[in-house]
Amino acid sequence: MARGIKAAESGQKRRNDRLLKGVKHLGKQVKSEVLPLTVDIAKQRALSREQVAALESLQIDAAGTAIKSLASLAKINELDHLGGGLELIPPLLLTLAVSDYEKVEYTIEHAHTSVGYYAALAALGFVSEESVVEGFRRGLDIPGHVSWLPGGTQLNGGRLGVMIPVAVGQALGKKAKYGKGSWVVCHCGDAGYISGQGLNGFNGAAVHGAPITFVMHRNGIQLSGTTEGIMDKDPRKIVAAMGVEVLETTTLHDTAALYKVYREAYKLAQAGTATMIYPTGTRERLDDFGARLGIGKELEAFAGEHGVKTSTRVWIPGSLMSYRDVVSMLECVFLVNKLPGGEGHHDGHMKGRDAAKVLRNPMFKKTAAQRQAHAGLRRRKARQVVTRARPAPGSRNLVLPKSVRKKASLPPVGKSESPRAGSEAGYAAVAAQYPDNVFVVSCDLDPSTKLAKARGFLAADHQFEMSIEEQAACLLTDGLALAGPGPQLNVVSTFAAFYEGIAREGFDMWRYQRNLTGVNEGINAAFHVSHVGACTGRDHFSGWGLEWINVGISYLPYLHRFYGPADARAAYLAVCDMAAHYGGHIIGIPRDSLPILEKQDGSGPLWEAGDDWEPVTAYRTYPNAKRAILAFGAPAFLAGAAADALGGRADVHIVNGLPLAPGALERLVKRYPRGVVTVEDGLIGGADAGLRGFAGLVAGAAAQNKVPAAHIGITDPTTAPSEGHMETWAHFGITTRALVAAVKGL
Repeated sequence: MARGIKAAESGQKRRNDRLLKGVKHLGKQVKSEVLPLTVDIAKQRALSREQVAALESLQIDAAGTAIKSLASLAKINELDHLGGGLELIPPLLLTLAVSDYEKVEYTIEHAHTSVGYYAALAALGFVSEESVVEGFRRGLDIPGHVSWLPGGTQLNGGRLGVMIPVAVGQALGKKAKYGKGSWVVCHCGDAGYISGQGLNGFNGAAVHGAPITFVMHRNGIQLSGTTEGIMDKDPRKIVAAMGVEVLETTTLHDTAALYKVYREAYKLAQAGTATMIYPTGTRERLDDFGARLGIGKELEAFAGEHGVKTSTRVWIPGSLMSYRDVVSMLECVFLVNKLPGGEGHHDGHMKGRDAAKVLRNPMFKKTAAQRQAHAGLRRRKARQVVTRARPAPGSRNLVLPKSVRKKASLPPVGKSESPRAGSEAGYAAVAAQYPDNVFVVSCDLDPSTKLAKARGFLAADHQFEMSIEEQAACLLTDGLALAGPGPQLNVVSTFAAFYEGIAREGFDMWRYQRNLTGVNEGINAAFHVSHVGACTGRDHFSGWGLEWINVGISYLPYLHRFYGPADARAAYLAVCDMAAHYGGHIIGIPRDSLPILEKQDGSGPLWEAGDDWEPVTAYRTYPNAKRAILAFGAPAFLAGAAADALGGRADVHIVNGLPLAPGALERLVKRYPRGVVTVEDGLIGGADAGLRGFAGLVAGAAAQNKVPAAHIGITDPTTAPSEGHMETWAHFGITTRALVAAVKGL
């Protein structure tokens, strides 16, 4: 590795440490004392007048915080999604009141509404109002999208639609772990629901009876115009067709009425029915709308300015963008009704506006009942909520005792077997030992990915078939990992070609999943990538996953480990190690039969069932070797044959996974001043694109230490045979002869 990269890494670590020292609301454990506004939705049929008044008071406080935050941003010429943030606050505060942070939790799919999320947390006391006002979008504590904070959701929002299947996974995990009373509320917009991930998530919720409710904020406005102008579809028909029951309510801004619908949704969730709460809105005259919200004068002035009669009948959305910011709210209402003066506020802001004036409008005036209810809350004993960070990657998870591992029946030396046999034995052993802590998500491929045996040890609520919905299956697995604390193995399997082409969002979600410590890291999910490389039988390109090593390397910052086992026994050890450690994992398993590797002295298999997994295994070593072959994955046996042919001139080391310990690769390469050769079954780039894959890693270390290097792998995949793996490898130059020539040519 070049000195420049090492220096860059050291500098980045110093900057990271400095940034993390300045956080206010993050840590390994945060104890919060907040307003004691809690509602037991399992027992309480309706909200009391005092609870409604208290929630309305908190809504006003949160909306004020959001507006002041955007006014502060305006001073540095910035804006945010104020309209959606204000709209989110009323129903989110109700959700916060019913959440117990164990059986009942929530998330937010349309994460650009984050200023409302943070403002609601501040209103309850989880974070300080000052942090939201002065720190939103300007620091690690209060970033620009939904991120995990005390009182908040672990499911940090990213792309629209993604959180729908993730929340389904979380709900299914809670149902399995906690049973009756489990429930997840997912706030979502009227745009992201139509994404592929969203629709597949609805389907998964219905098929598996997830205890989940989606609250759709149907405001009729999207980024570049009205929803009608962009996607003129009725969500109810689409969502219902996916098997989710739609519960209609007039508006999300009537707290007492909304709670009754929440209660109905909760009951249906306990019966295994996923629901969506859909606000229909109302058809009424503008002047009646103004009178209902107490803004008659303001509405009359706005309508008059634009030549619109207040007697005009309009559709008032059931979720009002820019709620309580009267002028902006009216502009949104006029926009969705195609009236003069209409403007969208998806990217709402306070640039050039007087925040004090906005906060003086009638919708920010509290009634005596609201003030009294709020004061009553403050007099009561504070609610204590302890938020604990997820374990660090590599923490102890499901560890198989050595006595159990040794019992596995693995293929002997002299037999060729697919590494799938080893991974099958590993998953089965873990599932048999820990049936309550293993979850398997399948994509109609278990006979081929070999997860079926493990599923035989699991209860029905610990295994979920998602057919060919690979993307949603990966995201659902991410959600299972966040169902609750404690060790778990959450594994999803499909073919490498499908991961690379379809399911990458499951990996990419890891990029924006922040732990409470402030670190973005992979969550506790294992992605089993089967049929990797060109080693996939005779079905030509359709089954290939030639980028599997590059995919694994690209996500290394978010992983605990990326495994590339070289035979069935190595695959068994990799699965056992993967289960033993908390964190994000990728394991790449070849399809075709590979010889069971033997120790150099012929005394037995290279790996025994009771062995511990190791990052690098010495396969062939000779006293005077000044060269080495470094093998990753399936072609390792070719490297052994090459070493034999070279008559002791080159050692062979098998790299079983990444990342290696700091400096380990450099130390290994430096042992061989006459040069190293790498071999792998994947794309390694070319002269026009540069080296990548395992070859790229070794090339950097070799260049730094002035060690000659050569690389065997796939450079041009555009023309290929449809043959067995040995013929295919030969076409791509992945052969024993090529390795021998490369070593001699160093």
